[in-house]
Amino acid sequence: MVQTYQSPVRIYKHPFEIVMAAYQKRFPTCPQIPIFVGSEIISEYHSPDGAEEVIERKCQLNVEAPYLVKKIAGVDYVYFNQKNSLNRRKRTLEITATNISFASRIAIQENCHYYVHPDNSEWTCFEQDANLDVKSFFGFEATVEKLAVRQYAANLAKGKEILEFFIEELIKGGTSHITPFVDSDVNRSPADSAIDVSKNDDDQSQASTNEIRKQSQSQTPTITGPEDVDRRQSTSSATPGPSTSGTANGINRGTSFEDPESKLEADYIRRFLGQLSPLEESRLCELKYGLQAHHKGKLPNDAHLLRFLRARDFDVAKARDMISNSLLWRKQHNVDKILHDFQAPAVLHQFFPGAWHHSDKLGRPVFVLRLGHLDVKGLLRSVGLENVVKLTLRICEEGLVKAAEATKQLGQPISTWTMLVDLEGLSMRHLWRPGVQALLRIIEIVEANYPETMGQVFISRAPRVFPVLWTLISQFIDENTRKKFMINSGDAVLPELGKYIDEQYLPDFLGGPCFCSAPEGGHVPKTNYRPVEEMGIDGEDALTSTYSTAAVHRGAPYECAVYAAKPGCVLTWDFDVIKGECEFLVYYSEKKIRQATPQSPSTLNPVERVTAAIGAVTVSSPPVTVALDPDLKLDRDLKIEEHPVTFSEGDSMQGSHYCSRVGTYILQWRYTEPAAVHQQSAFDFSLSGHKARLMVYYELLDAVGFHGSVASLESCRSSFSSLAMATANHPSNTNTPASVKKHDS
Repeated sequence: MVQTYQSPVRIYKHPFEIVMAAYQKRFPTCPQIPIFVGSEIISEYHSPDGAEEVIERKCQLNVEAPYLVKKIAGVDYVYFNQKNSLNRRKRTLEITATNISFASRIAIQENCHYYVHPDNSEWTCFEQDANLDVKSFFGFEATVEKLAVRQYAANLAKGKEILEFFIEELIKGGTSHITPFVDSDVNRSPADSAIDVSKNDDDQSQASTNEIRKQSQSQTPTITGPEDVDRRQSTSSATPGPSTSGTANGINRGTSFEDPESKLEADYIRRFLGQLSPLEESRLCELKYGLQAHHKGKLPNDAHLLRFLRARDFDVAKARDMISNSLLWRKQHNVDKILHDFQAPAVLHQFFPGAWHHSDKLGRPVFVLRLGHLDVKGLLRSVGLENVVKLTLRICEEGLVKAAEATKQLGQPISTWTMLVDLEGLSMRHLWRPGVQALLRIIEIVEANYPETMGQVFISRAPRVFPVLWTLISQFIDENTRKKFMINSGDAVLPELGKYIDEQYLPDFLGGPCFCSAPEGGHVPKTNYRPVEEMGIDGEDALTSTYSTAAVHRGAPYECAVYAAKPGCVLTWDFDVIKGECEFLVYYSEKKIRQATPQSPSTLNPVERVTAAIGAVTVSSPPVTVALDPDLKLDRDLKIEEHPVTFSEGDSMQGSHYCSRVGTYILQWRYTEPAAVHQQSAFDFSLSGHKARLMVYYELLDAVGFHGSVASLESCRSSFSSLAMATANHPSNTNTPASVKKHDS
């Protein structure tokens, strides 16, 4: 496999001639580079006018390698061929190095390029790239590849430092200026000189192009980012100009070289992207230049490219695929315009309890979400999943903007933001399955398109039910992101949170002094709900695709039997009464009861409904309690786990039950009416239709999924602790607190 490496542009703030004089001091040996044992000139060419020289050297290197590798290879040193082509007229130096040793087994090619900075003739730019192809090496291919990578990284790190050392030596020795080469032929064409007056015209043209580019980029969407504007304004990271080196690493670099502002510079990376290792810099350059060469249209800015690389452990191929998919997704869903075009419905403005809130002690923007006050079902029923997703995307886009603004303001790279999640009020009703499904879909979208944007997640005032919710969603969160979750479930929230956020910015709802603009949240009034009929069941909407429709008739209840094979499971349910009214209750039986095919409104024909109604009126006491198994008798085979509650048309119910015993739990919706009315309507067999119509969903949460979670949460009582560690594998714990047993709404 061929490995490629590309360094960013490194800038020496010294004239080209001084840099070249310093470079010559590295030969024939260089004490600052211990592996460089020596060199000998094997060919040499000097043009008559002294403008050009080409020197070819054989270099001897003492590569650091395991003794066994050297022993098997039978060598202590390796040899390289280095060809230096210096053009004093154009003020460029091209260096090409290839290996002589083991050329049939390993192919190494390194290219270096020195040239004058396009915007400052007193500065010199340097670029370096390399290709490594380990074909075979006595079974040590992987080892040799690692050695080569390590050696390349070391050379990149030391190269500038060594050259700066020799430059300082020259200056201390009194050599602070070397006159650039000037042709003796006064009739030569001005275009032959890199410092000729004709360059002014080029500069004016380039300045005009840059001005147009700045104007167009000032109107581009968030993903282009302010970092690029800051780079253009920074004199310490001015961009290099065109190069004549052609291609590098098998990629057509013409676009990159023709557009100076597309080049990555080492100083710019440190200032706006952070301290990267030489290999990380190389991967970033490789990714960006490859995308520029093959992708048409705008690309993410450098900070966002780096996020994708980090999310894929700096695997360029995987990061490129991830970015390509994300760019297609952005185009399909018009995400680039979401900050300007999306107007959140009034219900979201009023009931979504989240807002941006200053920054943490590291300068990262903070987003506050009062999740315990979030009515997931109310928002989904009122505005639909699409608007909730768009709101999430707008928050993510705002986060990119705020991170870029923080970078500019602080003068240091800020690429992530912090999230403060308050769970006061969280209960089992938040385990509503369509809501959890919607959350998982949002997590999937964010993970795929906004990787490595979350710096830290602080979870405060976590109730004991939280581990159940965390168990459901954590498996869908990237491992690197999970490690950023910190939890506090104790009372001392402010002192602990103050370690990460300045006390003056601690939000008021936690007892801090700073007003937080996040809405209070709370239950969305049912008057805002969209009719269920309008939402449809199309298999795509997380709100409706998990539901089944049901009908309740007199004498023909609707029932769902759920068998709990282990104690400690949690049975959750959610239903809406679309028409009529009914009672809801939960039974328990030790017997294993099979679930019959659910009865839809069309299941019972009129004759069957008459028969069921007659049976409900004439049946002898005690009456049939459970239609799934008429032989079951109350207080003998059956026990009531949840007592009956009557629900009317338009009512909605979310609840759960802690299954402490193995057996069958029966959810029952039944028609009921007062005894007097029942006697008067004994012959009303409801031929005109059913008495109640429902939308129903239920689920049994396996005990294995969250055993030990509650116990592990106890270890997080006093301070913010890593949630990834707190909810790691623990022995099964069947002593689930009673508070988890039931949280109905």
